[in-house]
Amino acid sequence: MPAPTKVAALLTCLATLASAQNSYDPVVDLGYAQYRGVQNTSIGVTTWFGIKYAQPPTGDLRWQRPREIEYSNPYDAATVIDASEQGPECIQVTAPWNITTGLPALQPGQEDCLLLDVLVPQSPVNTRLPVIVQIHGGGYVGGNSESYPGYALVNQSQGNLIYVSIQYRLGMFGFLSSAEIRENGVANAGLLDQRLALMWVQKYVRNFGGDPAKVTIMGGSAGGGAVLNQMILYGGEANPPFRAVISERPWTQPYHNNSVLEGQYREVLNATKCADLECLRSLNATALNMGSQAALINAYSNNPRLYTFGDYYYGPTVDGEYIRNLPSLELAQGHFSKVPLLVDTEAYEGFLFSNQSQRTMMEETQDLQILFPYAKDSFFTRLYELYPASGFNSTFFQRQTIFGNYIIDCVTYYMASAVSDWGVPAYKLIFNAGTELHGATRPFIHVTNTSQINNITLGLIMKDWYASFAVNLDPNAQSFSGTPKPYWPQYNTADRSNFTIMDVNYTMMGAVVDPDAAPRCDFFHSQPFAVRN
Repeated sequence: MPAPTKVAALLTCLATLASAQNSYDPVVDLGYAQYRGVQNTSIGVTTWFGIKYAQPPTGDLRWQRPREIEYSNPYDAATVIDASEQGPECIQVTAPWNITTGLPALQPGQEDCLLLDVLVPQSPVNTRLPVIVQIHGGGYVGGNSESYPGYALVNQSQGNLIYVSIQYRLGMFGFLSSAEIRENGVANAGLLDQRLALMWVQKYVRNFGGDPAKVTIMGGSAGGGAVLNQMILYGGEANPPFRAVISERPWTQPYHNNSVLEGQYREVLNATKCADLECLRSLNATALNMGSQAALINAYSNNPRLYTFGDYYYGPTVDGEYIRNLPSLELAQGHFSKVPLLVDTEAYEGFLFSNQSQRTMMEETQDLQILFPYAKDSFFTRLYELYPASGFNSTFFQRQTIFGNYIIDCVTYYMASAVSDWGVPAYKLIFNAGTELHGATRPFIHVTNTSQINNITLGLIMKDWYASFAVNLDPNAQSFSGTPKPYWPQYNTADRSNFTIMDVNYTMMGAVVDPDAAPRCDFFHSQPFAVRN
């Protein structure tokens, strides 16, 4: 019986080899460095955490364009780097209006934080998978690569999708844009970090089995606003490093003008006891960290305040080179990358960003005058005609509606109609489920623990739609879960009275007319230099 014995021995050898291979975490060789990832067999995803895509933006590289990691590679290409745990987040900042207890002087995070995570299905359907690149939210002052985890999407895609989540400089580290910064560095450094991360994906995602020609950028809140900024970067590139965009609740707070930007810079200098940019670049990270938070508090405490409730103060600005004009104007003038779009918003976007202690019209007007400092009396007259007090049960709900429309809802309308006007597919959704507040879609798309979702079927539907859009550029094209769902029609500006969107709630899910294609949003769109977005 020699033959069966040999076969048995061979099978035993192969089984031992397979067991040995499975006992090692996967290693990817990027040429300039090797990384060992970590497997999660329960959800079928392999993750590489904390891969550097840029040099540390410290010292003389503060407020400069990010530099490619390969140009000053600190790694030995023969050494395998452990990438099994989340890397450090960027230095965070907390807005004073967004707390219930005292602010710590020193915020979490560090400067050497230009990292990304890569999530790959353990059973890919091929070696050139579509890729989602997630740009996290957090008001441009907080968040990290795990704020919007991609495990649920990768798992549900059944081997069809890779997910990359990136970090970028936050607060004053990424968005200080005074004249001295522009003369001796760059404005909007955080947006340039995001673009360099996208270029890293173009160069290296093949090593993970991804297709650089099939990249969709995705983001929620400030991440959704960042997606819009990537669309209009450099006036809108014809061949950007992405083929489609998913912009969830695109946070588009005021793009402050030069006088506010100079005030920001002076607050930072005062808080750090510096006289100029050279001094700021010479400080240690702890001093800058504390100065960043102190400057934010001081600007909110000023009389008059430099920003108001709901505004995170630091964020993208019009610099004339990278962001060449206000987003609404760039969209209206066709200065954006014409790629397929999926955009969404929730029912009560302004709720979390409005002050519940406001009781009177006078308080509300004073608050809105800080938000819109260049608006004239005629602006407020028309605003209150469109949002009459009689239409709301409280001043708070009047203000939350104004704020939510202005900063997110109307932006989804501008984006969808602009893309559709160019004959490019656009899909818009309004989410009236979950909490219905800002971020309500988040657990339905990003949470793997179904106990945190109050409607599992809805979670399957949402992930199907978003994954299908990333894979096929059409949310209707593929059902990974097999869950029945209504057809989601394209946004169509050919008939202005019938801008169709998907409405999601617990009692009805189907196409409706876009409620944001209405006089309120048209008014904000007609006042770009008053509302500055």
